[in-house]
Amino acid sequence: MPRPTLMRRAAAEGVGTFALVFAGCGAIVTDDQRDGALGVVGVGLVFFLVLLAAIAALGHISGAHFNPGVSLSFFLTRHLPAGDLLAYWCAQVAAATLAALALLVVWPGHPADLGATVPSIAAGRALLLEVLLTALLMLVIMSVATDTRAVGAPAALAIGAAVGLAAIAFGPLTGASLNTARSLGPAVASGQWHDFWIYLAGPLVGAPLGALTYEVVRGERPQAPALQARPAAAQQDPHGPEGGD
Repeated sequence: MPRPTLMRRAAAEGVGTFALVFAGCGAIVTDDQRDGALGVVGVGLVFFLVLLAAIAALGHISGAHFNPGVSLSFFLTRHLPAGDLLAYWCAQVAAATLAALALLVVWPGHPADLGATVPSIAAGRALLLEVLLTALLMLVIMSVATDTRAVGAPAALAIGAAVGLAAIAFGPLTGASLNTARSLGPAVASGQWHDFWIYLAGPLVGAPLGALTYEVVRGERPQAPALQARPAAAQQDPHGPEGGD
């Protein structure tokens, strides 16, 4: 099967990021407007389920990054060309913004700031949490996406679970963004920019840190066919040198 064009791969990144922000941030707004009907666990479950669905549907096309920090990490570890990185970033940011604007149509008046991430703890501690949580997420992604020794079938479950658990355990403290695009979209649509720098710096520092940590822990790379846009569901694609989340 021929490799999908960059335009198609970027489009897949946009669709997946849109779904993540629309469903995940939509759950936050619904919970706020319906007197906690979902709760922290419910919101975390929504993030888990939407990631699971998006990875399964689009991972074989683009690698299912849906996160600028993930794409940056694959670029830094030589799994993603520079041109692809720029296209993925543009698609992710544009889609996250469109998703937040769509939520504004559904919920006019900026309820819950459309799911914007604002820390409820000191900025320094919030930054540390975002860095560490994103690093742990990226370590999981690197394992299931780039190491042929990892079990492939549960890969989407592992990644979705990492995001869902972060949302449940630390969402009330920082929003558990782990994703600059996910925070940027609601910030643009709602105008809520308080401490936004945390969600710019945290994931973009944490994701490469997690990727580097896995490279060190893994040691020598296992001998295996080159990977191209390997999805987070860890489905093998033999058409080229790139590896994806």
